[in-house]
Amino acid sequence: MSLFLVKGAGVAGLAVAYELLRRGEDVDIVDYQDTVGHGASFFAGGMLAPYCEREGAEEAVLTLGLEAADWWDEAVPGSVIRNGTLVVAQLRDLADLTRFASRTTGHVWLGRLELAELEPSLAGRFDKALFFENEAHLDPRRALTELAKAIRNLGGRFHFGAEPPTRTKYAAVLDCTGPAAIPHIPGLRGVRGEMLYLESCEVTLKRPVRMLHPRHPIYVVPRDDNRFMVGATMIETDDDGPISARSLMELLNAAYALHPAFGEARVVETGVGIRPAFADNFPRIVETNDGLAIAGMYRHGFLLAPAMAKKAATRLSNGAVLREEMIA
Repeated sequence: MSLFLVKGAGVAGLAVAYELLRRGEDVDIVDYQDTVGHGASFFAGGMLAPYCEREGAEEAVLTLGLEAADWWDEAVPGSVIRNGTLVVAQLRDLADLTRFASRTTGHVWLGRLELAELEPSLAGRFDKALFFENEAHLDPRRALTELAKAIRNLGGRFHFGAEPPTRTKYAAVLDCTGPAAIPHIPGLRGVRGEMLYLESCEVTLKRPVRMLHPRHPIYVVPRDDNRFMVGATMIETDDDGPISARSLMELLNAAYALHPAFGEARVVETGVGIRPAFADNFPRIVETNDGLAIAGMYRHGFLLAPAMAKKAATRLSNGAVLREEMIA
């Protein structure tokens, strides 16, 4: 058994800590926050949608992401909702829907009647839709809280708001600090994502809905208590200040276009997260002076964290460290 230090208690850090513990290793987790899952993980949509993400990403996002739902189901039983994903577009944007279909697999076309049966709240609002039946989603905040409990049950130790014990000698350190690693890892940049939570009793959705738009595509993910997570912008900056008025208006207008009842919804939360990314928007395992870094998760945190964590944990458990490797 070796002792490892994981820096960062977001989705990547918790996933790799869990994988190391499952392999019989000993793990300390440190984070400057006072609880798990803050930063970009706190504002994530939690969509386990490898087929949809393939529309704008490499094939590896699909192949590696296919295992994510099963991994989360095993690590956090009951966390995964397997109701698929809907992709819709306004009549004027149907060409975008056709283009989305041409770039993805794992979907079927729905007409107005089929869409109404699947999501009654959207009845009569769209002529066509794509249904990705084998996709899933989860509530990120709840999933990370439960994953932290599983880590504690396996013997993992958390050090919140403080540095780990200085007297401890670690076999290796895993840097999973997300945007905090941007200054230290060449090629890593920040991408700002903004989101909001709406509360409405007039809309019911069973699954995430993506609405395509040439300038302002959005996704709406149902949560408990009549709440809906609406996201997310992708702005090339590492400024983590409050949500901009422009982004707030764009997200609200897009949600209203999806369903007019969102115009009367309560805005109960807004949030901003910086998502570190490489030029190709694909994550890497990078060697550092004292171990490894899992970096560049971009918008694929909950989808690709299981695969990244498995690969990093296997290398560390075997005592092997690679200079730089892109999952492929």
